[in-house]
Amino acid sequence: MTHLTFLHVLLWPLLVLTTQCTSSTVSTKQPTTVYVVRHAEKDLTPNLPDPLLTPAGQQRAVALRDSLLRRKPLAAIFSTATSRTRATAELLAQALKLPIQDYDPKQLPALASRIRRNYAGQTVLVVGHSNTILETAEAFNAARPVPTIGDNEYDYLLEVKIPRDSTQAATAVARRYGVATAIR
Repeated sequence: MTHLTFLHVLLWPLLVLTTQCTSSTVSTKQPTTVYVVRHAEKDLTPNLPDPLLTPAGQQRAVALRDSLLRRKPLAAIFSTATSRTRATAELLAQALKLPIQDYDPKQLPALASRIRRNYAGQTVLVVGHSNTILETAEAFNAARPVPTIGDNEYDYLLEVKIPRDSTQAATAVARRYGVATAIR
């Protein structure tokens, strides 16, 4: 084996690895995408301090997993500290082998800053509540894609796009996933 061929054999894997690592890095031109959902259907028994998901809610968690697994890979999953929000995110987190990160729904600007800073150009999921998901879109300076979300509506999937160019406005689109939960 010649000296040049020997070096080629040794350096070729390094060149391939370097090329693969470079191509998989996040493009600085990609927007940050934040999917925002409400927790799935919960047990409505009065006076429960931390209700669990109903069988319909468990099915919605499956639908969330299946719908988001077909989209861009998620870099992070955020949930409030309630059982119902964590259970909504759990199947997707397990499938992607991602931890569920807690956030305080009373501190949405802090969550928005954290996502902008740590996940720029990537895709994340935020699981919240009927009274926080529109406010979460607003925390990214996007207009509400719908005026309100009713207590009986569990099927909204908000897609917030945050451009890398800070002079451009963030946008939010309301989509639906899983079985319809309210009269539309």
